[in-house]
Order: sequence, then C-alpha cells, then structure tokens
Amino acid sequence: MATQAQIGPGSGEDFAESTVSTVTVRLMPLLGLMYLIAYIDRQNISYAKLDMVGSLGLSETAYGLGASLFFLGYFLFEVPANVFLERVGARIWFARIMFTWGLVTVLLGFTQGTAMFYVLRFLLGVAEAGFFPGVLFALTLWFPQAHRARMIGWFMIASAIANAVGAAIGGALLGLDGVLGLAGWQWVFVATGVPALLLAVIVLRVLPDGPETAPWLTKDQRDWLSRTLRDEREGGSHVDHGNPFAALLDKRVLMLAAVYIAFPLSAYGLSYWLPTVVKGFGVSNLTNGFINVIPWLVTAVALWWVPRHAARTGAQGNALTWHVVAPGLIAAAALALSVVVPGNALKFACLCVAAAGTFSAQPVFWSMPGTFLRGASAAAGIAAINSMGNLGGFVAQNVVPFIRDQTQSNLVPMLFLSACLAVGACLMFVVLSALRRDAIKRGSAPTAARTA
Repeated sequence: MATQAQIGPGSGEDFAESTVSTVTVRLMPLLGLMYLIAYIDRQNISYAKLDMVGSLGLSETAYGLGASLFFLGYFLFEVPANVFLERVGARIWFARIMFTWGLVTVLLGFTQGTAMFYVLRFLLGVAEAGFFPGVLFALTLWFPQAHRARMIGWFMIASAIANAVGAAIGGALLGLDGVLGLAGWQWVFVATGVPALLLAVIVLRVLPDGPETAPWLTKDQRDWLSRTLRDEREGGSHVDHGNPFAALLDKRVLMLAAVYIAFPLSAYGLSYWLPTVVKGFGVSNLTNGFINVIPWLVTAVALWWVPRHAARTGAQGNALTWHVVAPGLIAAAALALSVVVPGNALKFACLCVAAAGTFSAQPVFWSMPGTFLRGASAAAGIAAINSMGNLGGFVAQNVVPFIRDQTQSNLVPMLFLSACLAVGACLMFVVLSALRRDAIKRGSAPTAARTA
C-alpha cells in the first residue's frame, strides 16, 4: 500500500482506495464484457459441434484438429501482437482485435467443408492473438501490484460467465435450425460473432489507453497512480529488456510458460467437451445448454473467492504459491473421480469442481509476471507465457478426441486431463517457490494483494 508521502498531502489511504475503486468501476466492466464475448466466440464451437460434425461429415478427430488450429494461430502471433499493442495503445488495438475475430466468427457460420473450417479456425486464433495477455499487460498500467490478482480474478469471471451464457444460448441457437435457411450450428456462429463487431465500435470510442488519458480521473488521481506505478517499476527486480523479445529468454518467463501449459490444456479440454459429456446423459440440446450453466457459475464463485482469500490473508511466499497449486490439485482429483464415481449426478458434480479449480488457480498466477517485468518486456513476457500455455489447448483438442475415438468413452479423456493437471500443479509449486527465492535474493519478494 502506498505511504502518505506517496499519495500526497491531505489524501491518505482513503484517497488511494477511492482511486483504485474508480478505476475498477470504470474499466473492469468493459474489459470483462470484451472477454465475455471473446470467450463465447472461442467456445461456441463446442455447441456448434453437436450438429456441425454430422452436417459437414467430420470425424471427431478431424473436428479436434480444426478446433485446435485456433491455438496454433494464437501461439504464432500472440507475442508480436502484444508488443504492437504496447506501441499503438490498447484502444486501437483492442478494437482491431474485436472487429477481426467477430468477422471470422460470422464467416465460420458459412463453412462449406473441412479445409475452410481449418483455415477459419486458424484465422480466428490469429485475429484474437494478443487480447488476453494484452489485458493482463494493460492492468499493469492501471493497478498497483497489490490489487492485480483480484482484478485478474474479476476479469476472468467473465470467462466463467461466458461459458454459462454460451451454454444457455448454444443449445437454444441450435434450435433455430432452418430459420432463414440456416442450420442451427450456423446460427451459433453468426449470432455470437455479430456482438464482437458492434463492441469494436464502442471500444474505439470509450476505452482510454491509460490513466493519463482517462477523463474520469482527477489530476490528483492520475498523479497518484503514475507515482505509485513508477515507484513499483523502479524498485525491486523489475526488468525492461532493451529488446522486448529478449524477455522470451528470461529464465523466469520460460519457467512460468512451461508449467502453465497444464492449466489451459485442462481448461479447454474440459470446457470443449462438457457439452458432449452431458449429451451422453441423454438430454436434449436445450437442456444440455442449461445444465452446463452450473459448472461455470461454480467457477465464477471460485474466481472471486480464491484471489480475495489470498488478499485478505496477506498471503506471501509458499502461502501465496498454494493459492495456485491447491486449486490445481483439487481439480486434478475431481477430473479423475468423474470417471470412476457412479451416477450422472456425481460425475457432473466432479466436473463442476474440476472447472472451478482449473480456472481459479490462474488469477494469482497471472499476478506473478508483473513482479519482475515492466514496459514492453512485460507485454512480451506475459504474451509468451500465455501463448506457450495455449499450446495446451492445441494438445487438448487433438488428444482428447483421439482418446475418445479409441475408447468410445466421453469420460476416459478426463483421466488424461487429470494427469496433466496434477503434474503441472506439482511443478508449479516448484517453479513458484524458485521465483520467490529469486525475488528474495533480489530484494523484492512478491506479496499478495489487499482488497481495494
């Protein structure tokens, strides 16, 4: 927390809290809405798949490859996209991202065959590359370190809401089969792509590039934010490599990137296949959609509670690490149990716990890069970690359907996800402990957030 001297005469802690609250109220709903639409456009294929596979004559394996090409495009273009964002500003770059991914999503609704499906999924990854890490980088420009894990938690709640909303509308859109001559799976893409096109215009008009251009902050608030963030960047072990791409060789970035892979792998494997698993319970598409709201509501609660608990307990060191590792281990156990417990209700309950654990481990994790990177290096480093992690999504979308085809079971692939997540969580403990020791050696051990 900033000192009285940092804040300025006559302002005190109340002024700091008020400033952070103002930024939170003005900024986070828009960023959350953007992520909600992004996630719906990323996940809509899991519902379109229920009819799309038969309509286009795709095998489960061919579908999995097409779905996974999103992550290949994302991986190849994410770091350059984030470096470019740092140079041109969030407003223009986020608007460009939203417009292009909305356009590609609508075009997916008019897919004519396997090759077109593959190309458009790859282009969707290219279009969206840089959005998630771009927001994480943007948060380092708006919030002091003490508040970032909680803000990332609020931001990621949008992904849970998106899964819930997507689940509710996905099944309903499939029910529009034949309306205006479009199949139900086509409506899934068209109806979820148009909102991104509309929001791109809003983002271009209302999103500031940073605190210095925010009309809703007073001069004193802008000065306090600027001074506090500058003091954090100049203190401790923050690094700004001369060439931002040099951050890709920072050993701390490489360690975080390597262990993070397990979390997107499990998250995407689970979220893409939950509708298929639930359909195996013998329900209609509409019922399937509404049942799948439940896991993401549970996940939203976990995303709110875990970083808040880390903040309120003042966790640091190994205690802070456990706010990443423990949810991952719980999720791994729940995925394994979903295969062996009897009855659909218990299986589904396990999958709800698995979803909550997999996602809620990530807000505190994503507060870590900001403790040692700054400027363009932070943009490149965060993007590198996320792009490497999203290779887990590429793996999940190929291995999960392959296991399903080989075993003819929708639940056996959960054992693969469980094993990957268990290994990743254990390695995460080792890596985050190493980062903590490195930070102590450099004189800047990270501490958890206090609530704003």
